[in-house]
Amino acid sequence: MKHTDWLKNKLKDDNFAAQYLTQAVQDLEPAVFIAALRHVVDARGGLAKVADVGSLSKASLYKAIPHSGQGNPTAKTMFAALRASGLSLTFSAAS
Repeated sequence: MKHTDWLKNKLKDDNFAAQYLTQAVQDLEPAVFIAALRHVVDARGGLAKVADVGSLSKASLYKAIPHSGQGNPTAKTMFAALRASGLSLTFSAAS
């Protein structure tokens, strides 16, 4: 099994996907988080599902959340991607 297939399968699990995104955001590098978000989106229904949930065009999503992580998504786009993926954003005090 290829690593990409393994990851896509693992990201279907809510807890794994949440931990994956948590680790990505803790890296403090936007490109890492954006790429991780795209991996989660792809594993959980793809950009078409995000477009439907967020009333966004697929074309704008491809630019905002590319596999390379070099996009610049708005908060609306990120929230739509999380919501479509069945996840939510939470905060905690930094340690």
